[in-house]
Amino acid sequence: MADLKYALVFGASGVTGWAVVNEILNDYPKRGTFGGVIALTNRPLTLEQSRWPKDDRLTIVSGIDLLKGSQEDLERTMKEKIPGLDKVTDHLFFAYKANTDDKVQNEENTEMFKRAVLATDHLCPNLEHIVLQTGAKHYGCHLLSNRPARFVPPFAESEPFLEAPYNEGLFYLPQMEFIGEYSKDKKWGWIDTRPDIIIGFVPNQNFFSLGSSLGFFLSLYREINGEGAECPFPGTAKSWVAKSIDSSAEMIARQTLHVELSDKYRFSKGESFNVADERTPRTWETRWPDLCAYFGLKGVKKPEDNPIEVRTYIRDNFATWEQMEAKYGLQSGLADNPRIFPGFEYFLITQFDQDRQYDMTKMYDVAGFKEERDTTHAWGRVFDHMRAAKILPSEFK
Repeated sequence: MADLKYALVFGASGVTGWAVVNEILNDYPKRGTFGGVIALTNRPLTLEQSRWPKDDRLTIVSGIDLLKGSQEDLERTMKEKIPGLDKVTDHLFFAYKANTDDKVQNEENTEMFKRAVLATDHLCPNLEHIVLQTGAKHYGCHLLSNRPARFVPPFAESEPFLEAPYNEGLFYLPQMEFIGEYSKDKKWGWIDTRPDIIIGFVPNQNFFSLGSSLGFFLSLYREINGEGAECPFPGTAKSWVAKSIDSSAEMIARQTLHVELSDKYRFSKGESFNVADERTPRTWETRWPDLCAYFGLKGVKKPEDNPIEVRTYIRDNFATWEQMEAKYGLQSGLADNPRIFPGFEYFLITQFDQDRQYDMTKMYDVAGFKEERDTTHAWGRVFDHMRAAKILPSEFK
């Protein structure tokens, strides 16, 4: 552990990938841990666009498509484009390709991970550890009321995997099956981390980012309705009181780095960790007023269900948003775009109406992580980054 670590981050412009690179460059967990970080992005990303600190340790490499060509083609491209592969000790995989066809999404994401693992195993002789980010689908949360009855929160990592037919389209499982088998005779270890809905900052367009969507929605609502206006919760009475624990990207990053760098788990094969902001669950009933207060609004629950819908409101008032871009000098083209996954805000806020809180014992009591963050800190950091990047207005006129 005394030697400097070098990270290779796949999907570095995504919500978690961005946060991991940012935490490393800001010397988490302590100065002198990482000697370098290579941020891989599929789409072009400049340092200025990324909002990462200017740091000689950072290398941004864009344009590597994990699904293009053969495995040999991918490895040749990586050798040509990525400097310092011989130094890489840590492979952190956050790349994800969304598709409305579950079968295609499953196949593509499984193949992307397999090819990335094979490439780093072949090209990085000093590789020590691989991180795979999975998520709450392990516990059937995406199945809503069809979740198998055996899954009763709080959910612990020891839960058996989802069985058929509930696991159809769940690419986590073939990803984990692959690395579990492939890593058996390797010197490096691996873990999977399991966030709930990820709340975080992205410097560009994203298929689905609830933090970004609510930042746009609440800024727009404040502009139209003014300071102190009541902002109705865009969900139902059931989703208003459903328990969960936020998984903010910065905390996911910190917990991931804490675990993977520990001597206890550095070379372990297949440990799983829930990653979230705190031990105690919250509800939208406690969360919504805090989010609205950040924007000078009063968060309320109206008697009727679904009095407003986030994406519909943004699109219905998009002319006002474009006026705000000019008025406040904001980046354009980010509040709404064709890449946004249809209906995801409604699904995450309204249809997630059952308790799904995590058991955080393993992270806090076994792995020894200490920090906890409340709603204002966790979500506020996301909105702070968006304001600093001129994605949201920092003040209202």
